[in-house]
Amino acid sequence: MSLPAAAKPAFPPRTDDDLPNVQSGSAIVVDRKDGTVMYEKNADEVRNIASTGKIFIALLARERDIDLATETEITEADQQLARGGARTRLPVGYSFDNLDLLRAMLVASDNRAPSAIGRAIGLDTDALIEALNAYAKTIGLENTTFEDPPGLRGNTSTAREMAVAFRKALDDDIVAEILGTPEVIIASTKPKQRQIKYFNTNRSLKSGKARVIGGKTGYTDAAGYCLIIAAEVDGREVAMVFLGSQGKMTRYGDFGRVVGWMEDGMPNADKAVAGGKGKAAASAAK
Repeated sequence: MSLPAAAKPAFPPRTDDDLPNVQSGSAIVVDRKDGTVMYEKNADEVRNIASTGKIFIALLARERDIDLATETEITEADQQLARGGARTRLPVGYSFDNLDLLRAMLVASDNRAPSAIGRAIGLDTDALIEALNAYAKTIGLENTTFEDPPGLRGNTSTAREMAVAFRKALDDDIVAEILGTPEVIIASTKPKQRQIKYFNTNRSLKSGKARVIGGKTGYTDAAGYCLIIAAEVDGREVAMVFLGSQGKMTRYGDFGRVVGWMEDGMPNADKAVAGGKGKAAASAAK
């Protein structure tokens, strides 16, 4: 009896041009430190960003010197804003340290945390949305807009602009540490202690493929499956953004295909960036 043939990968790892065969609708790969673009695909196309946009909540909170030790209560308003999203584990009427709310938001993408964090820095929902839009402009992001804190209804950006924000998030020690946390236990402070164990929605933190530094996932029907992820590949730290993947695992496959291409020396790097600017990336890789 013959053995079954080995299963073939869902997608070939490379295109005919020997570039990573990225399936996400738009993507970009940049050097974490200097922003050199190494690969891009429809990187300026405006798309829904779902929960990956929660990194902006964290950046804004840190810019406004959020007191990480102060408690904030989960309210009915947080519950209403989170409706339609994934199941939450933050009960209404319970209070948590702001650091734990950041962990809940970035590790497990809990949708009740963003508006609570907004209140912790003195902003109601409308003021938080206004502040997020203003913050995006202050860091030069002209195509990034916000309509609600959790990202369930219409927040948009581009892969290129998400890479800018993601690099800023990685430069913040607190935010970067949370983005790289595989699992965490948080505890309410009142009315009684209630411990909640969260696992990171970013499966690549446990995949063993390259050294993953951290990242954030996102999904809505409008956005598709999204992933922002930073990793060290052959001694070089890179930030990657994948938006609009049609399959839950395809975004991770895209990550793996890019890693494989980089490990092989980034063949045809001059074709990986619009306008041939990939030559700079190729030189930097040598």
